[in-house]
Amino acid sequence: MIKGVNLGNWLVLEKWMSPALFAGTTAEDEYYLPTQLSPEAYEARIKIHRSEYITERDFATIRRIGLNAVRIPVPYFIFGDRPPFIGCIEELDKAFSWAEKYGLGVLIDLHTVPMSQNGFDNGGLSGVCRWSQLPEEVEFVLNVLEKLAERYGHRKGLLGITPVNEPITEPVWSELNVQKRYPPVDAALAAGSAPNTIEFLRGFYRDAYSRIHPHLAEDKYVIFHDAFRLKDWKEFFAEEKFENAMLDTHQYLMNAEVKGCEQTPDGYLAYIREVFAKDIAEVQEYVDVICGEWCLFNSFATGGDTRGGQSVLNGMDYAKNEETLDAGEKRKLYRQLADAQLTAWQQGAGYFYWSYKLLLDTVNEPEWIGWDSWDLGKCADEGWFPVVG
Repeated sequence: MIKGVNLGNWLVLEKWMSPALFAGTTAEDEYYLPTQLSPEAYEARIKIHRSEYITERDFATIRRIGLNAVRIPVPYFIFGDRPPFIGCIEELDKAFSWAEKYGLGVLIDLHTVPMSQNGFDNGGLSGVCRWSQLPEEVEFVLNVLEKLAERYGHRKGLLGITPVNEPITEPVWSELNVQKRYPPVDAALAAGSAPNTIEFLRGFYRDAYSRIHPHLAEDKYVIFHDAFRLKDWKEFFAEEKFENAMLDTHQYLMNAEVKGCEQTPDGYLAYIREVFAKDIAEVQEYVDVICGEWCLFNSFATGGDTRGGQSVLNGMDYAKNEETLDAGEKRKLYRQLADAQLTAWQQGAGYFYWSYKLLLDTVNEPEWIGWDSWDLGKCADEGWFPVVG
């Protein structure tokens, strides 16, 4: 069983995970960061971040926690051929060597594409979703995937390659009201943005598999994201009869809230057991399912934020600027949430926690209190997440 963690915010930047990296700019995503810094300042900032944020020691720590894999989000400009962005193939090379030394598998996740597949900030360009409408950019991505497969397809540490992360379709595009939640900076650039069609994704996945699979050793996988439609792929996999394919689903408690989950501890725990676990078990009958992203909790509750929110689960009353749970209560609740979700993911082929670390100050900056459950290292240290080694 895969027991892994995401190395988020290393090679693909997310401002909320390390706000200081965006200091002195108004950029909310990676697309606009180089437009507000000199080329020299941008290069220095990126190279320092990449050299310090994840190192060999982190791979040793991940193994010590008891995990056996890492999922590494990479950008479409990984090969350094889309200026002004700076490539990062050397960092991925190092990651493979570190992973192999410490006995960890690597899932390469193409996390961003040109003009974005979802309009999220983590898609690299907020409020814009036009990639699937641009045939030349779709072909560019297929070339990137093929080059990655050629480079790593026979590396011992490779688990597999994900052709694209979180491509959005209806109804999630409407449910999340993406362009309101992630307002575009440039209305002209965002014009024509729309969710990907399921027909496009099926065709893209066929093409991606045909470009990736021939370069992979027989024990490596092509892992397709479910486009937030976990139960809609049975016919597709029956028709295609892929060898060594998996389906990646991302299950966060904020998704449960969208579906009407009762926002109480018992309500969340019941939803995990009765929906998350049962849905994965159902789909696992015809294709291996991996939960590629999850965390102890996240919530739309009260604050409406995509990550924190004032919830019964985060132990923080923002109106009073104080925590509502003592350390023992918090540890008990968080372990219940962790254990329930880990049990659910056992109905499939495994999981990758989001994410390994954050660079936030939850002691001196109260606005970040309640966000620390995104940091797996802290979760393990606090006893919120079981050390499984």
